[in-house]
Amino acid sequence: MEINWSIIGWIAGLVFVYLFGIFEGRARGYQKRKKEEQEEKKNQPPPKPETVTETVKVDDPGLLRIKNEDGSFALDLDGARVNPISLLPEQRKRLIEILGIMRPWLEGRSAPVADARQGAPAAPASPPPTSIGQTPPTAVPAQPASPPPQASPKPAAPKPATIAKEDRPSAPANSIVTQIDSILQARLAGTPLVERGIFLTQSPEGGVSVYVGLTRYDGVDAVPDPEVKAAIRAAITEWENKYTPGL
Repeated sequence: MEINWSIIGWIAGLVFVYLFGIFEGRARGYQKRKKEEQEEKKNQPPPKPETVTETVKVDDPGLLRIKNEDGSFALDLDGARVNPISLLPEQRKRLIEILGIMRPWLEGRSAPVADARQGAPAAPASPPPTSIGQTPPTAVPAQPASPPPQASPKPAAPKPATIAKEDRPSAPANSIVTQIDSILQARLAGTPLVERGIFLTQSPEGGVSVYVGLTRYDGVDAVPDPEVKAAIRAAITEWENKYTPGL
């Protein structure tokens, strides 16, 4: 049996053409799709940039703010710049109000909370409606205010402690100190100084000792009370005029 090589050649050629057509179609289809994709990308609008949300902090100056601007201090009051050297009357009043709010903090106390309802007068309560034939309620008369309690009188100041006359140190009856003390007691009678127990006596050294109550002073110049000292000097002057006139 002889092989017909011409038929086999035709069959091989057809197979080759068929396979070549398949690969060629696929290659053209791939290139076509790539071209279409590129055209679509060109026709598409550019992507919008992503919007970044950023919170902007607003500078709240508050009620009172003091700023240091290049070495000089600036004052902001209720969010507005003011001149601290020449404040307007309403600005000065507002500044005093803010300092009043800060004062309790300096004293270690809490500042009072501002109440918007504070200061609004309360509406008077309207009387309940009365039906026909019903007698309206009788108003109760207001009781008179009781008089304020009278202040109790202040107690009298206690009298200063003094030395009793019989317990006072005695001096010789005819001594100069005794004579001046007699004149002094006569001048003190009937004056407020008589209750302070003022008298003169002779010291062990022969000088003058002045007693004011329970306190002893060595000499007239040592007495700190000018009124007592003046009374003693007046008694000495009277004794000099009486017993040593012209000297």
